Amino acid sequence: MSLKIAFDTEKYLKEQTEAILNRMEKFDNKLYLEFGGKLVFDYHASRVLPGFDPNVKMRLLQKLKDQAEIILCIYAGHIEQRKTRADFGISYDADAMKLIDNISQDWGLEVNSVVVTRYDEQPSVKMFINRLKRRGIKVYTHRTTNGYPMDIDLIVSDEGYGANPYIETKKPLVVVTGPGPNSGKLGTCLSQLYHDHRKGVQSGYAKFESFPIWNIPLKHPVNVAYESATADLKDVNIIDPFHLEAYGEATINYNRDVEAFPLLKRILEKISGSESLYQSPTDMGVNRIGFAIVDDDAAVEAAKQEIIRRTLRYSCEYMMGLGKKDTVERAELIMQEIGAAIEDRSVVGVAREMALEAQSDEDKGNHGICCGAAIKLSDDSIITGKNSPLLHASSAVVLNAIKHLAGLPQKIHLISPSVIQSISDLKREIRGSNAITLDMEETLIALAASISTNSSAFLAVKQLKKLKGCEMHITHIPPSGDASGLRDLGINLTSDPMFSSERLFDK
Repeated sequence: MSLKIAFDTEKYLKEQTEAILNRMEKFDNKLYLEFGGKLVFDYHASRVLPGFDPNVKMRLLQKLKDQAEIILCIYAGHIEQRKTRADFGISYDADAMKLIDNISQDWGLEVNSVVVTRYDEQPSVKMFINRLKRRGIKVYTHRTTNGYPMDIDLIVSDEGYGANPYIETKKPLVVVTGPGPNSGKLGTCLSQLYHDHRKGVQSGYAKFESFPIWNIPLKHPVNVAYESATADLKDVNIIDPFHLEAYGEATINYNRDVEAFPLLKRILEKISGSESLYQSPTDMGVNRIGFAIVDDDAAVEAAKQEIIRRTLRYSCEYMMGLGKKDTVERAELIMQEIGAAIEDRSVVGVAREMALEAQSDEDKGNHGICCGAAIKLSDDSIITGKNSPLLHASSAVVLNAIKHLAGLPQKIHLISPSVIQSISDLKREIRGSNAITLDMEETLIALAASISTNSSAFLAVKQLKKLKGCEMHITHIPPSGDASGLRDLGINLTSDPMFSSERLFDK
């Protein structure tokens, strides 16, 4: 059966907006709201909670447009390390610029400034700062906070948070976000609180939470999926002991927030000079997401599938030298704990069968390692493809899928073989490419070029949008052209941790 709707976005939007407004009232008309997770395109949430709008946070902020402005934080080390956001395949600094465009150009919201945290004069970071400044973006730099984490008196002083430049803001709600975890959002909020209180403004802090969900069970697969998504950070969901002690209520939080709470509470009290409103890390969060789950069984199944996807992704990242073995092992353990296996992803076994079929083809020697692919459509049909002397397996399966959706015979050509051959010849003769078969990006371009002369191609192209959100598996790590093309189509892709070629470098 097709994936059922598990989440009511409109209910969540209403309740979360009200919760933020209520939290703002508790402070002196100034709240710094740290946004955990992704501000835009939160595809993790939409995968584990079908029905969740990945841009619901932006919709919420649009409702609060007259009251809110945004500060974007990015950790200097992530820029220097060229850390990549997997769902877009771009570095964190590029994602920060994309995020600014999304917020200001696409959603019409105000980006106050960018804060580069733990800055230490890194040359690549200086280049990033210069690019922003020359485009008219205000940029602040924060150094590592003196005394952090143990010397509270030094942290909450002019040599600690006071050493950071103050960011002038005009609106009562200041959203502090970033392109990824550990971006320095909390430190930026606390620095602002310190300066505000020195100025006599009794501003406050809260955290916009999504995962883990505090009011569903600890081992609920949706919460476990959060552990899988942060396996590289070694996050662990636990019962919030401070909330349990203060209120006698068992709520869910994660280890880093719980471990940091006593220190954070002391810092907040030192800044304000009074007892904190918060008795637990759960108190600090503003999170109504659990109240909008409308089909728990659907959420359970979707979360299990996400855990499998994450495990496959970590395995591939390890093979590419981008991840660690212990991350793969942790992800596999999490998957086993919920009783799931890789083969529970329905497209995996089918794709592997196609790879075996490709291996038995008479022409297998003409196109290197044999690869298979399978995609599950919204009508639950599974379409297959394999690589050939003309096409990558990814290209083949997508072409087969849109033929199926358009009601076209599988035997017809959407792209003339002579056109494909001409492109392959050009790649070989002009670019000197070893990879002469068409990848996904090249196939989409060739398909678009075929519309004017091929009515079947015209009908098939109209089906491409229906592939968004479909599940797909290929038996090899996709080269960049495949990964980018499939990402543009919005397909939920996984792959086996195997390379598609014996060559170390293909061009």
